[in-house]
Amino acid sequence: MFLKLFRKRSNQKYINKILNFKRSKISEKKIRSVGIILSLEEFKDYDKIKKIFTDFGINENRIKFITYISNKDFQLNHWDDYFNPEDFGWSGNITNVALNEFIDFKHDVLISYYRLDNTDLNLVTAKSKANFKIGISNFDQRLNDFIIDIGTEHINVFRNELEKYLRGLNKIY
Repeated sequence: MFLKLFRKRSNQKYINKILNFKRSKISEKKIRSVGIILSLEEFKDYDKIKKIFTDFGINENRIKFITYISNKDFQLNHWDDYFNPEDFGWSGNITNVALNEFIDFKHDVLISYYRLDNTDLNLVTAKSKANFKIGISNFDQRLNDFIIDIGTEHINVFRNELEKYLRGLNKIY
């Protein structure tokens, strides 16, 4: 119990260190690749989110999901990758190979589609090398470059607001 608390504090310090030295270098290029972080506890409909980006003209094979599963015994029967609390060590160390690949890939946009204030989810968002980060939670404004503060159940509102702002920023066709 105490080790988990110390690990959480260690990772939170690591997140703060990353975010305090974060420099926004947002490209002016159009969006061609999207990474999406989901929490299975909050949202399960991959297809609705995928449809948003295919409607924006993003090729389906350039949309990558990774899902957080809090119960390590649960196995996801989906073609995309997942991670759980056991994949995190001390000081921001991640042991999941698929998660490290997701973080290291330079997506044009990262969507953090979760509202939980969870250290593991925040660590993935903070460590991501994505060019432009969009989130739906307002708990730590340093994590994302752009925030649409809504609940996960409001996927249609998210779509409309996202389209409005991405068109305004000239990020989609």
